[in-house]
Amino acid sequence: MKMTKVVKPHEVQRDWVLIDAEGKTFGRILTEVATLLRGKHKPSFTPNVDCGDYVVIINAEKAKFTGVKLDDKEYFTHSGYFGSTKSKKLSDMLENHTEKLYKLAVRGMLPKTTLGRQMLKKLKVYAGSEHPHTAQINKGA
Repeated sequence: MKMTKVVKPHEVQRDWVLIDAEGKTFGRILTEVATLLRGKHKPSFTPNVDCGDYVVIINAEKAKFTGVKLDDKEYFTHSGYFGSTKSKKLSDMLENHTEKLYKLAVRGMLPKTTLGRQMLKKLKVYAGSEHPHTAQINKGA
C-alpha cells in the first residue's frame, strides 16, 4: 500500500518563476500567480505548508484589461473612522501603485491566514522590464 507523502517545511524546493505581463489579460496572470505561490502545481502539494515558488512579474503596467474596467472599477479603503472611505479608480492604481494593485488582487486568491501572508511575500512585481532578481532566475535555468 502506498502512502501519501506529506512535505515538511524544510523539505520544500522553491524555484523562481518569471512572468512577463505584456499583452496578457490581468485576471489570467493573477490566477496563474496564485497557483504558483500556493504550490498547487507541484505533486508534493501540502495545504498546511508553504510549498510555493517565488514569482517575479515584469512589465506589470502593460497588462490588458477587458471591457471598461479601467474607467469603472474602483478600489475602496477605510481607516475605521466615520466618513473615511476613499476610492481610487483602476487606471489611477495602475499608473501610480502598480505593485500594490497586483498584490491586492492576488491576496484575495490566497488563504486569509498567516500562511497566506507568508505566500504573498514571495511575489515581486515590477512596472518595467528591469528587475534585481536575474541571479536567482538564471540559477534555476
